[in-house]
Amino acid sequence: MKPRRRQAGIIALVERDGEVTVDGLADEFQVSAETIRRDLALLAETGMLLKVHGGARRVRMIAEGSFDERMNEAAAGKAEIARKLAHMIRPGDAFFIDTGSTTLACAQRLSETPELTVVTNSVRIAHVMARGSGKATVHLVGGIFDPDNGETVGADAIEQIGRFRVDYAIIGAAAVDVSAGIFDADFNEASVARAMCANARKIAVVAHYDKFARQAAHRIRRLGEIDVLVCDIPPGEEEISIIKTAGVALS
Repeated sequence: MKPRRRQAGIIALVERDGEVTVDGLADEFQVSAETIRRDLALLAETGMLLKVHGGARRVRMIAEGSFDERMNEAAAGKAEIARKLAHMIRPGDAFFIDTGSTTLACAQRLSETPELTVVTNSVRIAHVMARGSGKATVHLVGGIFDPDNGETVGADAIEQIGRFRVDYAIIGAAAVDVSAGIFDADFNEASVARAMCANARKIAVVAHYDKFARQAAHRIRRLGEIDVLVCDIPPGEEEISIIKTAGVALS
């Protein structure tokens, strides 16, 4: 069987079953496990599937739900991410933090840390940080206001972000693909996140575990362009190996 036909068959099985194993595919197509691994690597690079330890799974291209809906998802995981991030941020640090349900959970925890300087495009995060016991100095950037997500976006927001140089960019993600990078489902939000990354000394991406099983359309950064990936539950062994090889710290 020609490689292209075999790879098409692999995609069909992944779409049908949701998840497949290297050994199962090797038996199905009567080829070696190494041949299947090469096929999976190629298909993962093109975004057709997500490689996991010992096999592959279907990817889900997402359009995120409303902000309130996302706030109710994986609340315990977001709290764990916030706890881990709080150990990284020190009193007196300055950081960008973008809009998102995970970043809002982080802001709620960080609002207790004293003498922070915060630059954000999220009205909710600005309010949480300004009212917290840490008494942060908060800069809310202007721009086009999106009432659904409580955020500012557009050229004015990006221009104002460029006036700052801070210690960290704390960025949420709609999807994490270790072979392709960090993604957002919204063009405007991704543009703001990219501007924050470009003006920070270090980039910390906060993402709960199920973001590794998704895809989204707008890349924020390639994996090797970030510094820290903060997760509630570690991803699979193969993904961890790729993350570490890229020089990214996993928390």
